Amino acid sequence: MPGVWRKEQVEAWKPVVDAVHAKGGIFFCQLWHAGRVSNRDVQPNGEAPISCTDKTILKPQLLSGGNDAGQFTPPRRLRAEEIPHIVNDFRIAARNAIEAGFDGVEIHGANGYLIDQFLKDEVNDRTDQYGGSLENRCRFALEIVEATCKEIGAYRVGIRLSPFADYMESGDSNPKALALYMTKSLNKYGILFCHMIESRMILADTKFECPHSLVPMRKAFNGTFIVNGGYEREDGIRAVLEGSADLVAYGRLFLANPDLPRRFQIDAPLNAYNRDTFYTHDPVIGYTDYPFLQQVSN
Repeated sequence: MPGVWRKEQVEAWKPVVDAVHAKGGIFFCQLWHAGRVSNRDVQPNGEAPISCTDKTILKPQLLSGGNDAGQFTPPRRLRAEEIPHIVNDFRIAARNAIEAGFDGVEIHGANGYLIDQFLKDEVNDRTDQYGGSLENRCRFALEIVEATCKEIGAYRVGIRLSPFADYMESGDSNPKALALYMTKSLNKYGILFCHMIESRMILADTKFECPHSLVPMRKAFNGTFIVNGGYEREDGIRAVLEGSADLVAYGRLFLANPDLPRRFQIDAPLNAYNRDTFYTHDPVIGYTDYPFLQQVSN
């Protein structure tokens, strides 16, 4: 999805990566495959999207900004012999990301996209070695992790997971068991980080009260544990101080505040984000037009 499968794309990323590094930033490329969250119109030769299943998303959530997410095409179930080719696509993308200058990659195994579709038993209805038991449903994700680590080194690899979420009708009957199995299994590969979405974020953009905690997963995982989902400044600080996370990831607040770390440091007011401009094709509005703190004060 980030576009790192062709040589031309690798070359196009290089000045972007260089610009981030010039500012002292660390830059990871998030690798993901939409799976059934797609449409024939954007698939090669107008073919059906692929997934672990042939089940269609029936009541998709609207994307931020009011974009119509209801035009998903029924997917085609991947044959078992095709799955290694998809794993290899992730491996190649990881290699290309490093060639482009990225510091590492994050495998996107969350939010109802292809890897998440394999992980969740409410979507994955397979009866082969990629379906049924926890071990089988997690096999695809872990094969991608293994292939990526072998290609670029585990110290450059992270993964994003949303075991408790039901994005795009990708829920699981026992998300705690899924989360613990994945975090423990990831230790075998020694990856750099696990980036997990809070259990309170069941649906996109909505925070619910829930009894679940990510602390057991944080204790089970040997690497850096990153949490994400509805955090403000104060509860992010508290999560790190109390040891329930090593790092806290911010999305919406960072989009609207390009100097968010500085604002957090001095507890300065934040720019309000405009959700209607999220996920649009405009290269400026909603992406690079939010002011820095000094611009506000001036």
